[in-house]
Amino acid sequence: MALTRPTELRFWDKEKAYNGYTLFSAQNTTYLIDMEGNVINTWPIGNNPRLIENGNLMDATGTDNPKGFQVLRELDWDGNPVWEYHETREGYSPHHDFRRIYNKKLGEYTTLFLANKRISHEEAVTAGCDPANGPYDNAELDAIIEIDMDGNVIWEYRFFDHLIQDLDPLRPDYAGKGKTIADYPGRMNMNLPGRPLRRDWLHCNSLDYNDELDQIVTNSVQGEFWVIDHGSTFVPGDPEKSLELAAGSLGNFLYRFGDPARYGQGDPPEILEDWTTSSTGHKQIGGSHDIQWIKPGLPGERNFLLFNNGQYLYEKTPQSYIFEINPFLDSEKNNTGDYVNPPDAGYYTLEPYDFRNTHKHPKHMSNQIVWTYTSKGNQAFFSHIGSGCQRLPNNNTLICAMTEGHIFEVTHDGELVWEYINPVTKDDGIVEVIHDRYPNANAVFRAYRYSPDHPGLKGKSLVPKGRITELGAKKK
Repeated sequence: MALTRPTELRFWDKEKAYNGYTLFSAQNTTYLIDMEGNVINTWPIGNNPRLIENGNLMDATGTDNPKGFQVLRELDWDGNPVWEYHETREGYSPHHDFRRIYNKKLGEYTTLFLANKRISHEEAVTAGCDPANGPYDNAELDAIIEIDMDGNVIWEYRFFDHLIQDLDPLRPDYAGKGKTIADYPGRMNMNLPGRPLRRDWLHCNSLDYNDELDQIVTNSVQGEFWVIDHGSTFVPGDPEKSLELAAGSLGNFLYRFGDPARYGQGDPPEILEDWTTSSTGHKQIGGSHDIQWIKPGLPGERNFLLFNNGQYLYEKTPQSYIFEINPFLDSEKNNTGDYVNPPDAGYYTLEPYDFRNTHKHPKHMSNQIVWTYTSKGNQAFFSHIGSGCQRLPNNNTLICAMTEGHIFEVTHDGELVWEYINPVTKDDGIVEVIHDRYPNANAVFRAYRYSPDHPGLKGKSLVPKGRITELGAKKK
């Protein structure tokens, strides 16, 4: 890291990088740039955008960051609105992420998005939340909502319907005599030690859809992700039946990864006896973002890819990581073809010398983690919030570290082949040099690389217009 560094294109290995166009947003504008950093197109919106196959841009809007939004909006190539959805239901607060998908059962395109759903004190206590930890007046749990192109809610999944508790046998979500939370990996402990239900309890921040499996994955910033069955719980033309099925046993988690102590099947992080060191226990991820399936046809297809921020991991010297996870591996590292509960797959020990001079301690690593990337210098690549990653067709990985506006591409062996620094800042406008700033001065929540033959680019003018700093100077 440096206190002063130039912005825009820093490095490009033309032989090893994956050629294409990179999309990111900064300060309410979305930019599509080529490999040299030249602007191809811009849109007057910019929180968490992505280019969809019809060539339009889809994003959330209504606030100046993706943490919360009122409106989902689709713009054409010229920035004209062509579709939008307003969440007007009482008690629902959309936030962070969304996905346009093709619902095969319906035979139509639909949109998934995350929203916090308000839970009353009475609902929480009735379900089995410990009254001593209340009141629960501002409690919220995430929901995943699916709407059709007319804005009708056609499916909804609520985490509140998949809680479990082992304190009160008179409450409906009781684990049962002789059973504990550990017997229910498909449900969530509503009385997590030290973390009672509260506002934004889970803080889910990303979701993805697997068209082949008809499943959804979403993750929490606290260090877990969960796989949910959409196909068995969606009934075309019957939203009430769909909600009923999603709330039942078919809606329990098919797979979860990240922190098995949360369901009683692993050790939590702990501060060691001398108070200067700590253990991560069996916790694997913390502050995670951008969970996704690696798409069919790409290296690692059907595995999960995740930006592991390294927050809440209790490492002596934290840093961020990219994890690729094969959820089908057992303890012998055999691919079973079915989801394997991560504690059953076991762990290996990552020794300090694997990190060199970073003062790290040995830690348990899941046998299901099949590839990782982190910088050799633990301060060279770190973002405690936001951020994303993407597997590319040549087996490279595009990485976006939000807090420093840092977008870069690495090979599977960890070699840097493309690097870019966002020049658009919150307080100083467009700059050629970034000086020492607080985190997020030039933040980029996520970035995506699109190939030249992407359907959304077909027939579009891809003539370079100059770099952002050049265009900004012209405006002045």
